[in-house]
Amino acid sequence: MDWKVFAATFGAIFLAELGDKTQMANLCFAAQSKSLMSVFFASVLGFAAVTLLTMIFAGAVCRYVHPEHIRYGAASLFILAGILTFAGKL
Repeated sequence: MDWKVFAATFGAIFLAELGDKTQMANLCFAAQSKSLMSVFFASVLGFAAVTLLTMIFAGAVCRYVHPEHIRYGAASLFILAGILTFAGKL
């Protein structure tokens, strides 16, 4: 295992997920439930499933598209989303 990649990925995901809509949804589920462990494990399983699908998709896409182009495309989409958000269109 590449611990440098592991630490960078963990740190980025941890910081990105703080206060996002997934955390708010988990807060609501936990507040309504008497089984916090069920909410915890369902949340972990759901995020793991999404991550698995992302890795499968990334593996397929990276066979045909250079990772640098993907990075530029993702950055462009984030910039566009920011502009649309500021403009009140998103």
